[in-house]
Amino acid sequence: MVLNKIHQLEKAMVVLLNFDGWQLEWSGEGMERYDAKGKTPKGFDCVIEMKFRKTYYETKMLEKDKYDALMKLNKDVIKIYFVNDPKGNYMYYLNTLEMPKTEKKYCPDTTMWTKKRVTKDVYLLKENDAVRINLNERT
Repeated sequence: MVLNKIHQLEKAMVVLLNFDGWQLEWSGEGMERYDAKGKTPKGFDCVIEMKFRKTYYETKMLEKDKYDALMKLNKDVIKIYFVNDPKGNYMYYLNTLEMPKTEKKYCPDTTMWTKKRVTKDVYLLKENDAVRINLNERT
């Protein structure tokens, strides 16, 4: 996926969530460590980090650096990690999620799938820890 395609997916997700009572704005083009910000359907301030994966993995990877940056935001802001993969959509509320131990993974150095790889500290989140799960029917 190229950056333009990712931005289109992020914007589409914002539109879909807004149809469901959220009040979000896409912020993925800036230097923030999240892709959308606004209000939950219950009116709470929130930020959402989104990942769109081409491949299904049983656990959902979240880089520790990304998690740490989100958690440094105002404590009253709800931090959400949204993952889309071929099997479905998974939404994790990071404020209340008990994080697993970090693991080291050999990953691309940036989101843009460069050939350069580095070892990163990551969390591998279980699917059943997601607060909201929408599975695709064809999988």
